Amino acid sequence: MKIRIKNKELRYRLTRSDVKQLAETDYLEDKVNFGEASLTYAIRLTGEKQLSSVYQDDTITLFMPESMATELQNTGKVGFENYVNGLHLLVEKDFTCLDNVREDQSDNYPNPLATGSYEEGD
Repeated sequence: MKIRIKNKELRYRLTRSDVKQLAETDYLEDKVNFGEASLTYAIRLTGEKQLSSVYQDDTITLFMPESMATELQNTGKVGFENYVNGLHLLVEKDFTCLDNVREDQSDNYPNPLATGSYEEGD
């Protein structure tokens, strides 16, 4: 799982195994350490209808409806978004990069632009 934070946008990218684990356990987290301090970022499935988030105790938690996680796992749906109090929340599948990168991408989803299967609006 990766996060990207830019201005008023919080974006979570999930690999295939992330999506599977989230569906099985209703929770997914990772952590980045800064010496003695750390930042945890997590996704927790809920019965709500929209994405929401909270930052508390050095943890960013994205709350995702169970129905969205099911759709992400079982369909070609790429991701979901919501705007809450001026914050743009996104959760989406992590696609392989089109250029050469050093990170292991074996668990990423195939990039639809590489196969020509992407259509505007997907």
